[in-house]
Amino acid sequence: MIRKLIALLLALSVLVGCSSKADNNKTINLGYLPITHALSVFETKEILDQDNVHIKLTKFSNWADLMDALNAGRIDGASVLVELAMKAKSNGIDLKAVALGHKDGNVIIAKKDIKNLSDLKGKTIAIPHAQSSHNILIQLALEKAHLSKNDVKIIQFAPSEMPSSLNSGAIDAYCVAEPFGAVAINTKIGHVLKTSEELWQNSICCAMVFNNAAITKKQTQINQVISAYKQAGKKLAKRKEAMRIASKYLGQDKAVLKQSLAWIHFDDLTLTQEDYDNLALKVKQDGINPNPPSYQDFIYQGANAHGENA
Repeated sequence: MIRKLIALLLALSVLVGCSSKADNNKTINLGYLPITHALSVFETKEILDQDNVHIKLTKFSNWADLMDALNAGRIDGASVLVELAMKAKSNGIDLKAVALGHKDGNVIIAKKDIKNLSDLKGKTIAIPHAQSSHNILIQLALEKAHLSKNDVKIIQFAPSEMPSSLNSGAIDAYCVAEPFGAVAINTKIGHVLKTSEELWQNSICCAMVFNNAAITKKQTQINQVISAYKQAGKKLAKRKEAMRIASKYLGQDKAVLKQSLAWIHFDDLTLTQEDYDNLALKVKQDGINPNPPSYQDFIYQGANAHGENA
């Protein structure tokens, strides 16, 4: 009798273990920073909430911690600065980008006494990370003014600290993910010196990136996530829906979010080879990444990766 009971308990534990593993395979853990550029991740969760794929959102306060988790496989994927993911791929981390996070949506904010790009000479400019499109945009702006990065002081700052640092005089200008540009406009502590559209049309900034080990293990579920993610972009193209999601997940003042969303586009999140090759050229020219991965090596080629059926 005791032997039968032990056998029954062992069988039950195996069944529970198998059920737990199946549930884990249905859960896709996505990392993000609380920025307007991550709205597609939040919308994707809402689309799949009633489906058989569970999205777990993991919030990070900085890019370094997010990338550590993504590179190590502690999260399956993330909305991240695409240049950071490209650099990790160049360093041997097996990551795959599946779609853009958005297009455009960045601005260069400056103190009110800086009237044009040439006024940046000798000034301190903040960016969130050297591996970023914000770095590229600053260098494009300097080039327009016939300046080089040696004519200014470029420093890395936490995005949330940039508006207050501009107000205190610690920095003279900055370029960062939204909504921190809109914060400066809403509080009237700075003005828009240039938008990303003026410097780099359809500029790429963030991308949805997965650890390839997660794709291999959970391919069916991740393909569902990619399909929903492309749908999310189309839904967010409607400003009312974008405002709803931003208000729900970001907790920012509505005036800030409204201004932020005026600069950003979500309608087509396909990462084309033409756009990627243009980005790869820029990161090489600006000394950001001398050896960016090829489109074929870095972009996921699986189902729905290029927007079909989305």
